[in-house]
Amino acid sequence: MIRSATRTALLCAAAVVGTACAPQTTPTPSAALPPAQAIDPQLLEDVRILSADDMQGRDTGSAGGRKARDYIVARLEAMGVAPAPFGRLQPFEAQGRTREGVKTFDGVNIVGLIPGSRTMDRYIVVTAHYDHVGISDGQIYNGADDNASGVATMLALAASLKAQPPEHSVLIVALDGEERGLLGAREFVSAPPVPLSAISLNLNFDMTARAETDGRLWVTGSYQHPALRPILEAVPANGQVSLAFGKDTPQDEGENNWVDASDHAAFHAAGVPFLYLGVDYHPDYHRPSDDFERITPSVFASSTALAIAAFRALDRSLDR
Repeated sequence: MIRSATRTALLCAAAVVGTACAPQTTPTPSAALPPAQAIDPQLLEDVRILSADDMQGRDTGSAGGRKARDYIVARLEAMGVAPAPFGRLQPFEAQGRTREGVKTFDGVNIVGLIPGSRTMDRYIVVTAHYDHVGISDGQIYNGADDNASGVATMLALAASLKAQPPEHSVLIVALDGEERGLLGAREFVSAPPVPLSAISLNLNFDMTARAETDGRLWVTGSYQHPALRPILEAVPANGQVSLAFGKDTPQDEGENNWVDASDHAAFHAAGVPFLYLGVDYHPDYHRPSDDFERITPSVFASSTALAIAAFRALDRSLDR
C-alpha cells in the first residue's frame, strides 16, 4: 500500500478531488452481534505462503514476485475461476519509483472471471495487489498485512462466489506494481478486458488483517459515491470488527486521506466508481516486521467475513 510520502519514498501520482461533504463517522455495532466468523485454514495458509521468506518480499519483476504469481494462478485454477477474455495474465512494462530513482519494471496482473447470475454484462472488479517492497539492506519485507492479507481476502471471496454465484459478473484481479506507483492498476484501466463503461464498481482490498487495534475495517470512497454508503451501513459487525466510513473528505489531509492511497485511485481517475476496504496504520506497516505471526487469526477471519458480506450487499443493490 502507498498511503503517504512520509511513510514511504514511493509516491502515487493520481489526483482525486471530492465533490460533496459528508461527516466521517463509525457505525455503532448492533447490540446483538452475529457470532465471530469461523477461521478458514485456507485464509491463513494463503497469507502464510505469500508472506514467507522464500517470496523475497514479492517485489515487481523479482523471482519472489513470480513465485507469488504462480501461487495465485494455481489457487484460482484450483477453484475453477475462469480466465478473463484476454487470458489469465496481463503483462506490462512501466516506469516506477525506487529509492534510487525511476526504473522500468516488468509486471504481470492476474485476472479471473466469475459470470453473474442476474447482470452478466455488468461487472464488479475486485482488486488486491500481490506485490510488496522486496528486500532492502539485507532485510526481507514480507508484507503479510500489506498485502498478502488483501489477496487472501480476495481469494476467500472468489471461493464464496464459486459456491454461491454473484448477481453481477466479477473480475478477480491480483494487481502487480502497486508499491511502485499503482503500475498494474494503471495498466488494467488503460487496457481492460471489458469496457470501463461496463464496470459498476471497483472494490479494492489492501491491508485487511490487522484490525485488532480499533476494531475497524475502513471504507473509503462513500464520500465520492454517497449512494453506496447506506448499502454498507446495513452490514452488521462481525465478531470484533465493524465497518467504518471516512478518510476520503477534503477535511482528511495527508496520510489520513486514502482516496489515492492504493490501486482504487487508478479506477477513480478513470471515472469508475470505487470503494476501498482496509485497516488503519500499525507499527509494522512497511517494515520488515510485517510478518504472518503478527496477525490475530480471529480478527482477520472477522475482517474477511465482513468484506465478503460487504461485497454481497453491494452486489444485490447495484444496477437496480
